[in-house]
Amino acid sequence: MTVQSSATHAKASALSPSRAGLLWGLLGVAAFSFTVPFTRAATADGGLSPLFTGAGRAVVAALLAAAALAITRQRLPRGAQWARLALVAGGVVIGFPLLTSYALTTASAGHGAVVIALLPAATAVLAVLRGRERPPRSFWATAAAGAVAAVAFALSQGSGGGVHGADLLLLGAVLAAGAGYAEGGLLARELGAWQTISWALVLSAPLTIALTAAAVARHPPAATAAEWAAFAYLAVVSMYLGFFAWYRGLAIGPMARVSQIQLVQPVLSICWAALLLREPLSWQTAVGGLAVIACAGTAVRTRLAPAAGGR
Repeated sequence: MTVQSSATHAKASALSPSRAGLLWGLLGVAAFSFTVPFTRAATADGGLSPLFTGAGRAVVAALLAAAALAITRQRLPRGAQWARLALVAGGVVIGFPLLTSYALTTASAGHGAVVIALLPAATAVLAVLRGRERPPRSFWATAAAGAVAAVAFALSQGSGGGVHGADLLLLGAVLAAGAGYAEGGLLARELGAWQTISWALVLSAPLTIALTAAAVARHPPAATAAEWAAFAYLAVVSMYLGFFAWYRGLAIGPMARVSQIQLVQPVLSICWAALLLREPLSWQTAVGGLAVIACAGTAVRTRLAPAAGGR
């Protein structure tokens, strides 16, 4: 397997490029939709510490990534690609997992899922800043509407009103992941989708191994079978396999448009939290979920104009 054989090109798909990007993005979102409830399941009872859950899953994924890169004999990234991979690693390998792991020790999975609904807007903004996309005003209107719905939910669900510590951690996770998604989508056009996340995991491995060792020394894991199963999903799917589809979808693009598929992620996550964790499903949460689905549907139907001089 070569970089070229797995790199994303529109002509490789029988579907139109736009539709192919959306379908790959939806597959990635479906994989990621279990991340919040499984993070909550792994950390809520204290069997696995937030630091171990956030860093340890990256170590497991890095082992899988290193094996895949070695077996397929991928060439090393070159020059500035390493710095860009560091940005991806800081966002999706370090920042998002650790911040959400700590936040979900106190916040419910449903609450965390809807706050993270801000992620599509963050990704779209960063994609525009880094890429050559020029969304029309109608796109920004629907993206902003989804973000406002998520913020309103966060404000209404906090005890006593206002933004709380867990919300700040979740908002930090949104910014970290948005940067990692936007840069990763661009890199996937050069390195390939799975190669991008693989190199990011390998690059960050020394830090994640050190953090995992510190977590084990401070709080030895004492988890149940269900908690280890949740951790395994986070490591294999949320931290690795899900990015195969997600970065491929972003690479096909347009990134700003594909990113809005993530608006359905909190709705799916809330459903999984209700089914798997028995979290209550209030009518306010249901209304918020319907609102963000409507925004996602409108946003992905918006035509994006290429920037001047773009491809």
